[in-house]
Amino acid sequence: METPSNKKLTWNEFMKVEMRIGTIISAEKFKEARNPSYKMVIDFGEFGQRKTSAQITKLYSTEEIIGKQVVAVINFPPKQIANMMSECLLLGGVGDNDEVTLIEPERSVKNGTRIG
Repeated sequence: METPSNKKLTWNEFMKVEMRIGTIISAEKFKEARNPSYKMVIDFGEFGQRKTSAQITKLYSTEEIIGKQVVAVINFPPKQIANMMSECLLLGGVGDNDEVTLIEPERSVKNGTRIG
C-alpha cells in the first residue's frame, strides 16, 4: 500500500512547488475561524503580499511573529477559510498536541527567495 511517506516525487514535480521566504507584516486573531488561528499578511518581495491563516496560537503570539521570516508555498490556488481567501500556505512542523513550529531561515534573506 502506498502512503504519503513512501510515495516518491520526481524532481520536476518537486520543482513545481513554489516555496518562498516571506516576512510576516501583520497578524491578528482570526475570530471567525473554527479553530484558534491567526490571520496574517506575508510580504514575498517581488511576488507581492499574500494573506493566509495558520493554527499557530499554541506557541506564538501575534506580537512575536510580526517581522518574522517564514517559509510558505505561494502557488496553491486561493482557498476560502471562514470569511477570508487564503493565498499561501505557511509551513511548519506539527508536533505533539498539534503544536506548530514555524520553519524559519537561519539568517535574514531577501523576501521572495526560493526554497529548493
